[in-house]
Amino acid sequence: MSESEHNNVESNLVSPEPFTPYVLDYEKQIFDLRQLLEISKSLNSTLDYSILIDSILFICMAQMKVIKAGLFAKKGLDSTEFVLQRNFKGFDIDLSREYAIPENHPLIRLFAERYGCYTLEDIHKCIGPLEGLEHIEAMEPSLLVPLKTKGQINGILILGERIDETEFDPYEREYLLNIATLAAISINNAFLFEMTTTDMMTKLKMKHYFFTVLQDRYGNNDMPPKGFNIIMLDIDFFKRFNDTYGHACGDMVLIAVARTIADHVRSTDIAARYGGEEFVVLIAEDGPETAIKIAERIRQAIEDMETQYEGQTLKITVSCGVASYNKHIDNNPKSVVDRADRALYQSKQQGRNRVTFLEN
Repeated sequence: MSESEHNNVESNLVSPEPFTPYVLDYEKQIFDLRQLLEISKSLNSTLDYSILIDSILFICMAQMKVIKAGLFAKKGLDSTEFVLQRNFKGFDIDLSREYAIPENHPLIRLFAERYGCYTLEDIHKCIGPLEGLEHIEAMEPSLLVPLKTKGQINGILILGERIDETEFDPYEREYLLNIATLAAISINNAFLFEMTTTDMMTKLKMKHYFFTVLQDRYGNNDMPPKGFNIIMLDIDFFKRFNDTYGHACGDMVLIAVARTIADHVRSTDIAARYGGEEFVVLIAEDGPETAIKIAERIRQAIEDMETQYEGQTLKITVSCGVASYNKHIDNNPKSVVDRADRALYQSKQQGRNRVTFLEN
């Protein structure tokens, strides 16, 4: 090879210009794949539904650089509509109404048949006006992304405008669909977990789940860094409801009491059906003061309920027992539950419809 030929080949080999865009795209794809792996780990690190929804929204906002995000999902496996979860970020909505999408709406059929990311303009071209979903259009989402797993839509992600006001390009839409797929799998897992740990009648946690959490959090050899409290509740004279009005009435009373308990505990507390007409609440906090206040709040709310059954007004009350973890006398978390149960018994002995705290 002559020197001139050698120089021509060398100049062709070192010229970077034609290859630079492809190298950058390749590096970006590698980076994005790593990001998806981290997102998958993050979404699979919890089965708590509320925490999961928050994670999905924050991930999408960070990855897509949007300032608004929300998620429509079913409240339960037997639900027939997708409801906007309260964790939404940034959207200005009318809090007096429920934002929901029926599962039989043409929009859901579109998502199921033609899986992809859609702008409102895309949707209008495919199915026309969103009849009955004017409140969704009023939110002015920049993109709607279905969450699909096992051939079923189990959520709809909505994103607001981007920080830089740019549109989503095809690559970004594909990347967002990958995030949506991971989110859909995580939501499905959370639903399955909810089914196996929730009492289907009262919608509170089951007894075995309550003790699993209690043992995991406080059952190790080291003393817990923070204390905890147990509230035990029992419906007064429950047998009378069954004997007088039948078991359907008894079930209604159980559901009403459980709903009131759920409405008056915090997201950090765990309320469970302990068995029959008895309930238990775990309060993860030092000292008994907060637990006693919560127990009294629940007791008063149940006493104030106006519950009707076949034209009769039912008078429902509960007796409560509270016990607080004491490192000097409690060798295991179950002993706190036992003391709360004894405190509940004292409330029954002292006339019912009251809260009793048992220190030791």
